[in-house]
Amino acid sequence: MCRNIRVLHNFEPPATSDEVTAAALQYVRKVSGTTKPSQANQEAFDRAVHEVAHATQHLLEALVTNAPPKDREIEAEKARERAKLRYG
Repeated sequence: MCRNIRVLHNFEPPATSDEVTAAALQYVRKVSGTTKPSQANQEAFDRAVHEVAHATQHLLEALVTNAPPKDREIEAEKARERAKLRYG
């Protein structure tokens, strides 16, 4: 998985539309192999981001779990600790 795409499911507060769109953008960038499409491809690129974000939002709304929601601050601290160990 792309390192920049974050888990969005089962957080309190829930993922925002900006977070969903950012994940969709990262996915489309990865799949297309470009971070900035040419003018000829801009419309297709933007449409793909919109469609992926839409599908992602539907997925997040449909998922169910019995686990308690994760706290964003606690998860961010865990990620910082992992990064510290990994990169020194």
